[in-house]
Amino acid sequence: MLSLSKNKLIVGAIAAALLLTACSGSNDESTATESTDSAEVTALSGSIDIDGSSTVGPLTDAIAEEYAKVQPGVIVNLAISGTGGGFERFCETGDTQISNASRPIKDSEAEKCKAKGIEFTEIRVGTDALTMVTSSETPEIIQCLTTEEVVSVWGPNAKKNWNQVNSSFPDLEIKVFAPGADSGTYDFMNEDVLDIEQPRQDYNASEDDNIISQGIAGTTGSWGFYGFAYYQNAGPEQRSLQYDAGAGCVAPTVETAQNDTYKMTRPLFIYVRNDALARPEVADFANFYLDTVASVIGEVGYIEAPADAIASAKAALQAAIG
Repeated sequence: MLSLSKNKLIVGAIAAALLLTACSGSNDESTATESTDSAEVTALSGSIDIDGSSTVGPLTDAIAEEYAKVQPGVIVNLAISGTGGGFERFCETGDTQISNASRPIKDSEAEKCKAKGIEFTEIRVGTDALTMVTSSETPEIIQCLTTEEVVSVWGPNAKKNWNQVNSSFPDLEIKVFAPGADSGTYDFMNEDVLDIEQPRQDYNASEDDNIISQGIAGTTGSWGFYGFAYYQNAGPEQRSLQYDAGAGCVAPTVETAQNDTYKMTRPLFIYVRNDALARPEVADFANFYLDTVASVIGEVGYIEAPADAIASAKAALQAAIG
């Protein structure tokens, strides 16, 4: 795992130094000591407060677990209040150093940061295939939805029964479990996928994707959506729905997200306050995040960001650190 690389470097450097001493004799002692010292990792301490997207939350949590192995003195406090809720803390109260986001920051949110004198750096960390899901008990004839049908389920004039969405579907009540208004996933579905101002209001809303998942799993005729990682870990009680954006039905997979045939694909971000990067533990964690994300993102259930996006993020981070 990449998260263990620092420890491996230390062990490797020490071993090399001892071997050099053994082979070359006491005259090389100073060289061995110099090699060992140069590989030491500075122990850091402090705490980092992170809030925001429930989609990005599991990824950041996985990174934090790996980071604790190399910097156990740094405590990472992770909360989940949705992308919008995270930006409220990040830009208004200013009590978080990093904000998880499943969409880019809005102009209105950036203006609030500016008004508080908060400058930030946007860091792309991965890719998500937003996934529509239903209960495994829902009749299998409901397998794929067009954009128009998704609007019929989720839009402001949403239908009550599946057969009103498509006459071939059964006469079965639609029960929706989906993100609330503070969620970046909610914004992405409305603004980027469907181009609607506001969805239906009569649904079970939550900023916690785990709660959405539980509701979908236990309800025949259910419909909802959340990040790809949550579906990957959902179990047999749920199944995904394909999406037809106009070129035929496409299932959410790593391959279809990477080749852009699945049209509910979106980037994932973290945002870091530039003033917080003056703190060694924050700068180190942000660097560690980008160095480690490729090795853990697949295990979490998301998709790697393009290499050029990660390279750009690293360059932006280094520029902000100065």
